[in-house]
Amino acid sequence: MRNLNHILWLGLKELMSLLRDPVLLFLIIYSFTFSVYTPAKSAVMDVVNASIGVVDEDDSVLSRRITESFLPPLFLPPRQLVFGDINHAMNTGEYTFIVDIPHYFQRDIGNDAQPTVEITADATAMSQAGRGPDYIQLNTRARFNPNYQQSWFVAINQIINNITVLAIFLTGAAVLREREHGTLEHLLVMPLRPFELMFAKIWANGLVVVITALASLFVVVQGALGVPIAGQSIPLFAGGLCVYLFSVTALGVMLATLVRSMPQFGLLAFPTFIAMSLLSGGQTPLESMPMWLQRTMQFVPSTHFVSFSQAVLFRNASLSMVWWPLTLMFVIGCVYTVFTLSRFRKMLAAVQ
Repeated sequence: MRNLNHILWLGLKELMSLLRDPVLLFLIIYSFTFSVYTPAKSAVMDVVNASIGVVDEDDSVLSRRITESFLPPLFLPPRQLVFGDINHAMNTGEYTFIVDIPHYFQRDIGNDAQPTVEITADATAMSQAGRGPDYIQLNTRARFNPNYQQSWFVAINQIINNITVLAIFLTGAAVLREREHGTLEHLLVMPLRPFELMFAKIWANGLVVVITALASLFVVVQGALGVPIAGQSIPLFAGGLCVYLFSVTALGVMLATLVRSMPQFGLLAFPTFIAMSLLSGGQTPLESMPMWLQRTMQFVPSTHFVSFSQAVLFRNASLSMVWWPLTLMFVIGCVYTVFTLSRFRKMLAAVQ
């Protein structure tokens, strides 16, 4: 009970120190407001005003309906071409897409045949060429994001990334701030144990991240951006966030024990965060990575947090569906905490 009391009061001291640091306060507010809203609004990777040509070899009612279905703002008004003009039109970059509807298309559809419609895409317009054929297909069905709104994905991904970077930097900065200001020596003369100092920094900074992240979900993502999030998924997400912070804040403390100053910590923490952000499945699916890298990233908590968050916030998954990534995050957090506590004790011994 005495240990818990020490951890509580030391954590309150951390919160008071944070409130007196305007730079970190600005970073927290910026990370969960403008840093979420601006990329979601400005990162246009969807198909917008794509130029399209149509080679209608069938000239039937059905083929004309297909031609008329390419509407703004996804596509510019389609232009009719003949088959012999396809190569020249693509070589000159006049069209991003050319759709070739074959002869007897309507008749084959009526006879339950499967005629082939050829879609030629200009892959120099990489983002549109990758997404455009999905819009052109006639039988595509999308769940959870039926209009392929890029802002929905970007907003959630920004919150996940900002949770990671703030958890690492806040806890690491808390350790180094004590060291640089000389207050760590003052704490060491008190009857305090290393784990009390470490867990106080973890719960105090973790609490700040939880509150600001949930506020960003309600105010910025749901309110300003209009991204639909099932109400019953928020408590589960909050619980999973606490489990994730248990591991990633320990990582921040561990990185702080490896360096002696804030600039050194930044040089070490930024590559760590970038690797976690790019390789955890938020930016690029894990299935697209080499097998050895997929296996390696299973030991990183952000990989399981990305999977958990997307399942809960996008697909409204229940606890029975996401218990496994939660378990993995907790186990990894325990391993990180044990190793970090060992490093923290060595750092305190060196200070003494």
